[in-house]
Amino acid sequence: MKNQFVLKEHLCELEQQLLESGTRTSPAKLDKLLADVFFEFGSSGNVWYKKDAVGGEGLSVREMTLSDFEIYPLSEDTVLATYRVKDETRMQNTLRSSIWKLIDGRWQMFFHQGTLTKS
Repeated sequence: MKNQFVLKEHLCELEQQLLESGTRTSPAKLDKLLADVFFEFGSSGNVWYKKDAVGGEGLSVREMTLSDFEIYPLSEDTVLATYRVKDETRMQNTLRSSIWKLIDGRWQMFFHQGTLTKS
């Protein structure tokens, strides 16, 4: 596995991209970042799949900021990322976790979960 500091910066950058409107509204960019078998347990209680994000107009656009980003290597090619997101659009805060896998030389999100918090 890469130097853990470098990997943490890289995965944080990828997570940041997934919060940006230019990525969220681009099925091509989402296709590159999400593994083919991607699924998510959303903070809404819904289960989402890659086809839900890249099959139409992408994801909804919101003003969100990421903080407290950490990674936990699970294997040479798999990492758990955890962080917080403040959603200014919906006035909500969430704890987030993602599993990233190194697939064909590129890190892609395999799983994601958002859990609403009070702060």
